[in-house]
Amino acid sequence: MVSKVILMLRKITIAAVIFLSAANVSAQKNKKSQLERPKLVVGLVIDQMRWDYLYRYYDKYGNDGFKRLLNKGFSFNNVMIPYVPTVTAIGHTSIYTGSVPSIHGIAGNDWTDKQTGKNVYCTEDADVKGVGTSSQKVGGHSPKNLWSTTITDQLRIASNFRSKVVGVSLKDRASILPAGHNPTGAFWFDENTGNFVTSSYYMNSLPDWVNKFNDQKLAEKLVVNGWNTLFPIEQYTDSTRDDVPWEKPVGKAEKPVFPYSDLAKDYAENKGVLRTTPFGNSYTLRFAEAAIDGYQLGEDSITDFLAINIASTDYVGHSFGPNAIEVEDTYLRLDIELANFFKLLDKKIGEKNYLIFLSADHGGAHAEGYMKENKMMTGFFDDGLQKNLGAELEAKYAASKLILGIDNYQIYLNHELIKEKKLDEAAIKKSIIDNLNKDLRVLYAVDLKEVGSAPIPEPIKSRVINGYNWQRSGDIQIISHDGMLPNYAKKGTTHSVWNSYDAHIPLIFMGWKISPGESNAPHYMTDIAPTLAQFLKIENPSGNVGQPLMEVLGK
Repeated sequence: MVSKVILMLRKITIAAVIFLSAANVSAQKNKKSQLERPKLVVGLVIDQMRWDYLYRYYDKYGNDGFKRLLNKGFSFNNVMIPYVPTVTAIGHTSIYTGSVPSIHGIAGNDWTDKQTGKNVYCTEDADVKGVGTSSQKVGGHSPKNLWSTTITDQLRIASNFRSKVVGVSLKDRASILPAGHNPTGAFWFDENTGNFVTSSYYMNSLPDWVNKFNDQKLAEKLVVNGWNTLFPIEQYTDSTRDDVPWEKPVGKAEKPVFPYSDLAKDYAENKGVLRTTPFGNSYTLRFAEAAIDGYQLGEDSITDFLAINIASTDYVGHSFGPNAIEVEDTYLRLDIELANFFKLLDKKIGEKNYLIFLSADHGGAHAEGYMKENKMMTGFFDDGLQKNLGAELEAKYAASKLILGIDNYQIYLNHELIKEKKLDEAAIKKSIIDNLNKDLRVLYAVDLKEVGSAPIPEPIKSRVINGYNWQRSGDIQIISHDGMLPNYAKKGTTHSVWNSYDAHIPLIFMGWKISPGESNAPHYMTDIAPTLAQFLKIENPSGNVGQPLMEVLGK
């Protein structure tokens, strides 16, 4: 009798084990049937960040900012920009659309309207008004000139617009274009008031959390003690001496040297001075943090997206050039800010719950004075160029103003005048190109309609083609010699060209589903959006030409 009971108990136990195992398998199956996505994606685009800045200041970075990205993230070391001109608006647009100017329509920060000859700014929109600002120049912006969808648009569509998408930058264009056509919000800096603002394209009034942030007058507090070096100045061994003739000072400072003691006074008179200090980066990240709380980003199971542009690196770079102590100090301070921001994300979202990528919209050239002092080829490719070409055309065709302007290293012809005077446009183009090709500052000059058959080597040819938008670009593309800058950059520096100093950018992914590693394989800026699409299991942006980065995606 006892043996029968024991046998029965054994059978019951075995049946229970089988049942529980089956239930566990079923639970695991159900668990895996739930689509996994990060709670929050953070796009962190550092304006004018050359790839080499990751390593130039590496020994001075702390462990929790750039080094955390490099050590815990996956770094792509050979990412290039696949078009010219390499400027801010195109860079942000190409990252978020996975596309190029020829397709997505953003042909520059601005361009010349071929019908009117007037300058068109990339995000200007006369049909919308500023919200939080009385200035139409500051507030009258939208993404109406953007033709392709962005990865942020695709996330909104995929979630039936339940995902929240927010763009943040000191620059209007660097907030608006990444955020896409129908985000939760896009905000930028009003240098008239020192506040973050938006436009009626997005909303009719600022959210309460934005008003509360603006009421803190945080920018005033950030600049109150001026700007001095974070460490003793003799430790800035990766930069040139402090006082050089090719740098521009901050605010009303007489010289471009530390300390900038009158920064608070300068800010009181001109809020825009904040841009050209590392405190503009701090201000941006504080606002991004407020947006996380204000919109409760990453707090539910529906993926949200925060697109942040760190813009003061660009303004400081333009004023001083890549080799200045001011640039080094800006990056060392940004390293600390990033460390704090990552810790905040860890606490609020969870280290394994957010996916972040860091990249740049473009790099930056060495200053002309720096190159000259160090015996390298340099100069100003367009010094007197439009005037001289115009004079030659007038002498030849008895007509003035046949050139509307030179913008984005492109010459715009006055098509209406050429048509009115019944001139031969092809002959005018040939005359201009022949003259340019005699100019020792010019490497190549090419008719943009004929670039496919032009004797120009790769990758330059493809980058010109990718950058050419037939409705918005000019008629003739100028490719200058290495080290040549436009005339307006006689102090400080700029960017726009195909060369590595402008086109080689960082790209690091960190966080959700990312294993540490690096790749030296060649990739492009346009590969970021389709990689995010694969992570999020959503459709690519409509104009996408990029390829997913398999090294970081795995099998």
